[in-house]
Amino acid sequence: MSRHAIAHLSSDPVMSALIQKVGPLQLRPKRLPPFQSLTHAIIHQQLNSKAAGTILERFKRLFPDDEFPTPGPVAKTSVDRLRTAGLSRPKAAYIIDLARRCNAGLIPNLSDCDHLDDEAIIATLTEIKGIGRWTVEMFLIFNLGRPDVLPVHDLGVRRGFQIAYGKRSLPTPEQLAKHGGRWAPYRTHAARYLWRAVDSAVNPNW
Repeated sequence: MSRHAIAHLSSDPVMSALIQKVGPLQLRPKRLPPFQSLTHAIIHQQLNSKAAGTILERFKRLFPDDEFPTPGPVAKTSVDRLRTAGLSRPKAAYIIDLARRCNAGLIPNLSDCDHLDDEAIIATLTEIKGIGRWTVEMFLIFNLGRPDVLPVHDLGVRRGFQIAYGKRSLPTPEQLAKHGGRWAPYRTHAARYLWRAVDSAVNPNW
């Protein structure tokens, strides 16, 4: 996290206090191929980490020729075969659709993403069945390392804002977006501090 980001966010007194408590947060993007990152995201939807991890490993074992399955073989497989890994029928269909789109050149690769702005990536990826705006925002933050993403519908971010700013109720996405305008162009970092505010409330000794 750059000095510029810290200085900019610290102009907000509440965010300044969070930064002093937590310290600088480094954003280390994973930089996985989009097919791999988005497949991870689909598999993890509505599952705890342990269950999702088990299904992910079974999915990978269906395609032993690669460390992680590439779109080509996945696009040619069947929903029923993917279901043997523990995937639900909708998730299996989503992953096959994603693979086919990747094969058809409809999904930007990492290099393409580096030349697209956030909204262009959101518009492209939310056309994929099973992938909504929140999933793409997590992709932008944790896979691409984009610095100015504020997931205003994320419950953790909203809850963190409520805790940090002493609000009686959760902010609406619109309220959070309005307040978050002052954090641009470092809204990703602000979101990460708000997540940490929730951690602090759950574990006061953190």
